[in-house]
Amino acid sequence: MDAQGRGRAGGIDPADQWVFDPKTGSYELRLDHADGAEPAPGPGSTPSAITDPGSSASSFVPSSKASPRPAPRPKPGGRDVPGPRATGRRGAPGAKPGAAAGTKPGAGPGTKAGTKAGSRAAAAKAAATGRRKPKPKKSTKKKVLLWTGGTLAFVLVGGSLGAYLLYEHFNNNLNKVDVGINNGAVTKGPVNILVIGTDKRDGEGNKGYGDEGSVGHADTTLLFHVSEDRSNATALSIPRDMITDIPECTTKKDGTTKSIPGSKGVRFNESLGQEDRDPGCTWRTVEQLTGLKVTHFMMADFNAVKKMSSAVGGVEVCLGKDIDDPKSHLKLSKGRHKIEGEDALAFVRTRHSVGFESDLDRIKLQQQFLSSMIREMKSDDTFTNPKKLYNLGDAATKSLTVDSGIGSVSDLTRLAKDLSRVNLKNITFATVPVLDNPAEGKNHKTVVLDKAKAEPLFAMVRQDVSLTEVKEKEKKQQEQADAKQAALLQGPRSAPAAVRVKVLNGSGRMGAAQEAVSWMQNSKGMVRSSNGGNAAGGKKVDKTVLEFAPAQADQARRLADVMGLEADALKQRDGSAPAPAEMTLTLGSDFKAAGTPIHVQAPAKAPEDIQRVEADDKNICAK
Repeated sequence: MDAQGRGRAGGIDPADQWVFDPKTGSYELRLDHADGAEPAPGPGSTPSAITDPGSSASSFVPSSKASPRPAPRPKPGGRDVPGPRATGRRGAPGAKPGAAAGTKPGAGPGTKAGTKAGSRAAAAKAAATGRRKPKPKKSTKKKVLLWTGGTLAFVLVGGSLGAYLLYEHFNNNLNKVDVGINNGAVTKGPVNILVIGTDKRDGEGNKGYGDEGSVGHADTTLLFHVSEDRSNATALSIPRDMITDIPECTTKKDGTTKSIPGSKGVRFNESLGQEDRDPGCTWRTVEQLTGLKVTHFMMADFNAVKKMSSAVGGVEVCLGKDIDDPKSHLKLSKGRHKIEGEDALAFVRTRHSVGFESDLDRIKLQQQFLSSMIREMKSDDTFTNPKKLYNLGDAATKSLTVDSGIGSVSDLTRLAKDLSRVNLKNITFATVPVLDNPAEGKNHKTVVLDKAKAEPLFAMVRQDVSLTEVKEKEKKQQEQADAKQAALLQGPRSAPAAVRVKVLNGSGRMGAAQEAVSWMQNSKGMVRSSNGGNAAGGKKVDKTVLEFAPAQADQARRLADVMGLEADALKQRDGSAPAPAEMTLTLGSDFKAAGTPIHVQAPAKAPEDIQRVEADDKNICAK
């Protein structure tokens, strides 16, 4: 395709038309290639911004005072894209030759009027030539995260990929599935992205791997959790052979809605493909398993790893021994290698030559591969190379199937920008703790959830506790915030009968508010509690929150004791506002039943013997 997306012209690769300018930290789109040669900007050339719809990312088209280039032709149905034009008054109709428009008669040099006129003329000239005060240099470190699936492929793509001239090309690559939940691309709270790698064998590039007639399963699954303050992220790998329950789910296809009954005691990977289940069924299975609310999903097949690893020029991995696996076709010697394409896919699929030849050992390889790929994506070698960026964006979007909430490149870009604050050092991969299935005797083929270790881990993720050590400054700030919040629970408690509270239902479970009110009144003596109906807008919320005025702090402490609320559930209003007649308790999805403590305090550190990999660790070698 050419820069307008209508096909390659003159043999020019579209990626080669994007040139990185180290002075501005941005990419320039060169439209006047001649036989692949790159033009040099003429004297006085200035950038004209072209911005992607729905995105703040922009690229730049050079213009020249001596030989102005025509503006890019707008696409049918798209937004008009302005080309370079003079915005000053010089050369305006009626202006006298040799005179700056707007100059008053008699305003000669040396006069006050002349000085003002000269300033205006200079300003007009600057505007006409496009000259203006240069903007602060943009840092190439300000990156956009675009998380994608595959057999576990994450991609980090530079903001220039959302440029107008490439927008429709990438947008048309995406596939969407309506899972019956349409969350906005960006949310204020924590984000949980379900990443699914399917083993479906159909389609170009996917044949030749095992059973070509397979409907596809949730072969590799991660839940990528990003904390509310975007300071840390945890990717939970869910073993495909874990025995679990799959809840009832609804699918939508070709305008037809179908209800699929749940299954008990089956492999987790059957949550996709089997019984016509779609990613929405895996979505609901993960929510039931972890207690975390999924925000979006991304899914891709075998092709994703092959194409994206090649797009970045290879991903470095390390082996602690020689590997020759005839089943995955991986043949590598001990040591470090940079792999791509078929070798990369073989690496993330192999398991019979490492560890105990189990799926859990394969997960370790995948976590090593992903950590290395993220480091490669964050490197300047990728973000200053427009050809890599184009190939990477093309491969990523062609590999993706997403939910309707992020079903366009602009939506993905907005989500990516929201997540871009996460530091590489604070990203951790962990495997959901499991045990050999005791029902299978000595011949273990499946595993079951290790609840003793899994529940503390899930609690940490739900409460945004990082699995890595954050920077000392960040840690101190967090400790101060925690101490301030904890102080809300310190102090006197009012009598139960003095507690005035309105209970709203945001749990998503019918009758929860009335259940809580009846229990408060009849079992706890809080006779002034009332049912306020559904939460604002009828929306479901994740966490239970108690809002109160400073004058109601003693009532809030009493209610927190009764309901089992931790300090982070308390939200004190501005003290200058008049106190409302009653507090507001909004029940979230963490409310299970009246009398059951809502919040279980997460441990400060994860269990030491869980399988985990830190994304910035370059010294991991598979054995």
